[in-house]
Amino acid sequence: MTQTAGQEENWRNTILAGLANYIDAGSIVAGSAALALWQESYHLSNDFVGLIAAFGPNAIGAGVGALIGGWLCDKLGRKKIYQWDMLIYALGMSMLVFAVAPWMIVVGFLIVGLAVGADIPASWSLIAEQAPDDKRGKHSGVAQALWYLGPVVVLLMSLALTSLGVLGARIVFAHLVVIALGLTLLRSKMKESERWEEAQKSDVKRPPVSSLFKGKYLTSILGLVGMYGFWNLWAGTNGFFFPYILRTMGAATQAQSVAIQAVSFFVAMISVTFVFMRLSDKVNQRTLFIISAVIQVAGMMLLAVFPLTIPVALLYVFLLQFGGGFGAQSFFQLWSSEMFPTMLRSTAQGVCFAIVRISLGVFSFFVPMLNATGFTNLAWILTGFLVISGIIGALWAPRNEGKSLEQLEAEQADPGLSPQKEAQIACTPRNANA
Repeated sequence: MTQTAGQEENWRNTILAGLANYIDAGSIVAGSAALALWQESYHLSNDFVGLIAAFGPNAIGAGVGALIGGWLCDKLGRKKIYQWDMLIYALGMSMLVFAVAPWMIVVGFLIVGLAVGADIPASWSLIAEQAPDDKRGKHSGVAQALWYLGPVVVLLMSLALTSLGVLGARIVFAHLVVIALGLTLLRSKMKESERWEEAQKSDVKRPPVSSLFKGKYLTSILGLVGMYGFWNLWAGTNGFFFPYILRTMGAATQAQSVAIQAVSFFVAMISVTFVFMRLSDKVNQRTLFIISAVIQVAGMMLLAVFPLTIPVALLYVFLLQFGGGFGAQSFFQLWSSEMFPTMLRSTAQGVCFAIVRISLGVFSFFVPMLNATGFTNLAWILTGFLVISGIIGALWAPRNEGKSLEQLEAEQADPGLSPQKEAQIACTPRNANA
């Protein structure tokens, strides 16, 4: 295979794997845009709205799916998971397309969440393992850009179909079913991760899962979960409830709130493309993360200090999403792929993802009730989450730019690795066609 052909295949695989992010975010935001409509059509209580959020792809369902899928991914291979889980996803999403009762919404979202959760560690591991060592951040950024593209497409469709009410939401869900089925077909032609195959053939015994909860691996899990977990409490609340909050607060119509969300995700996609993808492999990643955290805290405080109006919401959207494009979520995908050995990579990602999403699920159940007591209180709580995330990330963030996965694995396993051995590992030829 020529170098050019190898590069094209790597980018194609990155896009096909990264579409898991499109599916994930698209599912979350499709539910977000439909939430107020469902509440009116089915006369749902605030508690039931919280139940939908808690067990959907934004939270508990995805967390459980990632925990199971991550372990299976390391045991059976990346391809077997990401090739077939989209069929399960299509089944769950079809229940939302044809839902005629509240229980179908809950069950459909739970199935969708399980499938999306299983796909995330498989896809993220594949992207990291096939990317060139000096472009791992850039390849990870593609997946993040697709994460933001999903909501943009979903929200624009929702905006165009606003007059159709619940039928419009069904059409949006149907488009995700079509993408999932197409993705299943395209992924069937992908190859297994070479690094995973090499690890399988190695004489080195697969380390037990319990090793993740010791030494530097445990430190990495705590750092990732703390940094991303508190950030995700903000992001999950914002992503699922922001249109609902705007409408119930009387700050915007359904069409206006959906449009604001679409603009927000587009800003983040631009930030990922022109900041994270260009800089994450070249500059001090900790500094980049800190800049992002400061921008997002400043943006969130706007909603805590000023009345909720359209101008305030637009400024909030720009600061939070521009900063977020090169912040916690992008670095969570990248760092969670780098800080663990190949045979435990997806398992570790699944553990981290599960803790974060399940925590969000528990919190999401209480968001409508918290909002009912006063949006300002909720805004200050979310500001606090971003501050905590920023502090944890600033103290823990690793310096992985430019290093191979083999070098990083050796550093994690042996903190006292000599400079000579580290240089030898770094010079080991990898990804010659990338």
